[in-house]
Amino acid sequence: MKNNLTKWCLALLFFIGLSVNISAQDKLQKMPGYDRYREIAPQIRSSVVSGAIYAEWAEDGKSFEYNQDGKRYSYDVRKKETTEIGDATRPQRRWRGVARGRQYASAESPNGELKAYTKDRNMYISNADGSNVVAITKDGNEQTRLKYGIATWVYGEELGQSTAMWWSPDSKKVAFYRFDESTTDTYYVLLNQLEAYDSLEVMSYPKVGAKNQPVDLMVYDLETKKTTLLDIRDGKAYEDGPIGTYIYGIDWTPDGKELLFHSTNRRQNIMEYKAADPNTGKTRVVVREEWLPSFTKNTPEMEILADGQRFIWASERSGFNNYYLYNFDGTLINALTQHDFEVSNIVKVDEQAGEVYYMARSGENHMKMQLHRVKLDGTKDTRLTDPAYNHSVSIAPDGKHFVDVAQTHDVAPFTNLINAKGKVVAELAKSDMTKFNELGLKKVEVFTFTSADGETELHGMLHFPSNFDPNKKYPLILSNYGGPATNAFRETFTYPDALTEYGFLVANIDGRNVRGRGKELLDQLYGNLGIVEMDDFAAGIKSLYNRPYFDKESVGVYGTSYGGTTAATSLLRYPDVYHAAVANSAVTDWRNYDNIYTERYMSTLEDNLEGYEASSLMNMAKDLDGELMIFFGTSDNNVHPSNSLQLIDALQKARKSFEVQVGPDKGHTAMDRERMMEFFIDRLVLQKGIPIEIDR
Repeated sequence: MKNNLTKWCLALLFFIGLSVNISAQDKLQKMPGYDRYREIAPQIRSSVVSGAIYAEWAEDGKSFEYNQDGKRYSYDVRKKETTEIGDATRPQRRWRGVARGRQYASAESPNGELKAYTKDRNMYISNADGSNVVAITKDGNEQTRLKYGIATWVYGEELGQSTAMWWSPDSKKVAFYRFDESTTDTYYVLLNQLEAYDSLEVMSYPKVGAKNQPVDLMVYDLETKKTTLLDIRDGKAYEDGPIGTYIYGIDWTPDGKELLFHSTNRRQNIMEYKAADPNTGKTRVVVREEWLPSFTKNTPEMEILADGQRFIWASERSGFNNYYLYNFDGTLINALTQHDFEVSNIVKVDEQAGEVYYMARSGENHMKMQLHRVKLDGTKDTRLTDPAYNHSVSIAPDGKHFVDVAQTHDVAPFTNLINAKGKVVAELAKSDMTKFNELGLKKVEVFTFTSADGETELHGMLHFPSNFDPNKKYPLILSNYGGPATNAFRETFTYPDALTEYGFLVANIDGRNVRGRGKELLDQLYGNLGIVEMDDFAAGIKSLYNRPYFDKESVGVYGTSYGGTTAATSLLRYPDVYHAAVANSAVTDWRNYDNIYTERYMSTLEDNLEGYEASSLMNMAKDLDGELMIFFGTSDNNVHPSNSLQLIDALQKARKSFEVQVGPDKGHTAMDRERMMEFFIDRLVLQKGIPIEIDR
């Protein structure tokens, strides 16, 4: 459930309905709005011919190439001329990554001659073709519960560890993990239940309050045949709690002289970036981060400069994410930025010019990203883009120009060529909205409201059907993920949600869970998951009550994963606001989820039992007043089926009526959207007798 790019993109696909399946449930075909949906929904995503140009610059910075409308073009910067050079090039097929939460079982050496791999819990080295195998470890087995060269599912899911072995740049050493699972609890996931005989996936999955596996880093030297255990805890044995509980983000320095890694305590409010000598095992602290009121960022953005001695480091130590320049010896050279807004990502470092280009949330609102340039000594910070828009850029290698794609939630992308002073020198492309307008599609509206505590301005987005009539009343569905440091409101051009074509309004709402507005705002969520953000989502819905076309007595909510938790919690805590919910793969009690994610935001069970009790849906089961649909996959190894089963049990004991849909042999996923809309139309339209125009 961490907020990495893969997971958020999957949530976003479900969130805005990028794909439209027009094969419907049998009852849905006879329901109001179905024919309109079938006609309009498949056309929404193709209704705008995008004016976004994604440039591929020539090395000299004098021209760039791009694809558009099935053709390949070259643009000459000096002449400001475009030339068609052939058919559009197809992007290379991306290499399929390792399965979610898993690590690659092998790693090829940088020189291509050798391979390190894990097998049957032990580490081996061989030639690239698999010959000349050398066993590095021998005591990994099911009896000792030791394993080498592989991490855990939770390390993959929450700490981004897709590998558990790391070659030195010179291919002479390989570092790898050792995990001791002998004291940790095991979870069993049932697989293949549609077959005559099922099977088990056995996982070491430490949940809230459970013991963590002791973890170590080891380095094997191919020349000396020696394996060194790194002293990553200052001579102390592993202890579950202090710094050294979690070890991750491992890499070598460019010269291969040290192994770098991140180390946190269990609370994750202290993080040390450390360097280890692979020959002696001794370690030292390079950067230490603390944010004792809640948590530190586990893996801050980092950019190593070409000299291999300096690096740029992102830190929230000021309360806002800013950049700092460090030496690898641990000395802070200077702050690069000192903003009261968030920096986002480094775009380009020009060491010859002594400049850094980066994106920051310095536009008219926090979702309008802007390009900045700053000197490496922290002076002459300049915004180069128009704060009225959200920007994504491609900078020429010589730094003299950049291609800028600008847009907002209601302004489709347009692309300009801009010089180093931030001046537009050529307009390259604009989006064509002809079909969008012909279909009668409505642009998404952004609205603001005040947080439930009455102090913070927050944002929401409202989607309308193409045949919207302000003189009619419409039911509304809230489509939210809702987890910490996520954004429902955005400033990329947003197509109307296809679900509106059933005759609904659709809302997306940010609470104080929002990413990009500073550490102190997000800290209000700490220890209070399921409370603070849900209060704000309800406040956002209530802020729409004065709109005459909104039927406030017919409000649904749905989501997946954290969004499933949002859906169920919202219905149970706010029966006056929500009347129906579809909760997909929901965490129903944070004690059921992994400790790395949960304790980061909720603290430990010992320190915050009250918070865990307050957010448990089982404790709220007696309060169910609306219509609830629960969905879970029987083979979900992320949010385990026990979450939904516990809620089902609690609702049954409370004598409550509800519905359940099960995904046999499905993992962490959501129910069929057509079945979901059958549920919402039945509960929010037909059973409430809402007059709704049926387009046939």
